[in-house]
Amino acid sequence: MRSYNHYIFIAAILIFFSSCGTRKFSKNNKQIEKAANKANNNSYKSYNTLSYIDEFKGVAVEEMNANGIPASITLAQGILESGSGNSDLAKYANNHFGIKCTSDWKGKNYFRDDDQKNDCFRVYKDARESFRDHSEFLKRKRYSFLFQLDKNDYKSWAQGLKTAGYATNPKYPDLLINTIEKYQLYQYDQSENEKQKIAREDRVFSEINQNIPQEKAKFTPVETPPAGAKPILADGTYTVVKGDTLYNIAKRFNLTVDQLKMLNEMSTDAIKLGQILKVK
Repeated sequence: MRSYNHYIFIAAILIFFSSCGTRKFSKNNKQIEKAANKANNNSYKSYNTLSYIDEFKGVAVEEMNANGIPASITLAQGILESGSGNSDLAKYANNHFGIKCTSDWKGKNYFRDDDQKNDCFRVYKDARESFRDHSEFLKRKRYSFLFQLDKNDYKSWAQGLKTAGYATNPKYPDLLINTIEKYQLYQYDQSENEKQKIAREDRVFSEINQNIPQEKAKFTPVETPPAGAKPILADGTYTVVKGDTLYNIAKRFNLTVDQLKMLNEMSTDAIKLGQILKVK
C-alpha cells in the first residue's frame, strides 16, 4: 500500500505543473495584450450596442453577400458573444465570436476560462478577419442546410442554428431574434433573386464539400488545460473574471440569462469583477 506521503508528493507535483501551465498562459496573454495596446496606442473604442452595429454592419453585409448568412444574424451573434465588442477577447484578440483554436490553427492564441480552465482562443489581426472566420466556421456539414435558406430569413436561421447544435441554451433563437428586432438589424439583410441564390448555393456548397474531409482538424477545439487543472465549476459557484458577460457565463453553464439571474436573485444584467455567482 502506498504511503500517505506518496500521495502528498503526487499532489504537489500536479499543483506545480498546473501552476507552471497557468503562468505560461498568463505570460502569453500579457504579450498579446501588450501588442494590442501598442497597435491601439493604449486607447480602445468603448462601444455601446448602437456604435458596435455601426462599426461592423459593413463587414456583416459583405459576409452575407458572399456566403448567405443574414447580416442581422452575424451582428446579433457578435453583440451577444462579445458584449458589443467590449470583452477582453474582442479587445485584445479581435475575436468577436469566441472561436477556439484547432489543430490546423497557425495564428496566435489567447487563453481564458470557458468550457474548462485556460481554453485556447484564436487571435486575429483585426475584427474583419474574425467576421470572415465566423462565416468559415459555419461552412460545414452540420450547418449546411442553413445555406439553402434565403439570406434575409433571419428567423429560420436563428431556429436552424439551435437545431444544428450551435448553442445549448434553449432560448438561443429568442435571444438572437429579440436582439435583431430590438435594434432593427433586419434592415441590413438583402434579398436575392433565384439566379443569384443558385450561384451562391453552388459556390458555398462546393466549399462545404471540400471542407468535409478536414472538418475534424478545422473545427474541433484543441485541448489546452494545464496538467492537473480542475474544471472551473467546483462548488456550484463561479467567480466573475475580467471580460465576462452575463450571457457568456449563462451559456458556459447551459443556463439562460433569466435562469442565472433567478439563481442569484439579480434584478439587472450588471456583474462586477470578483463577484461570486451560483451556477447550479
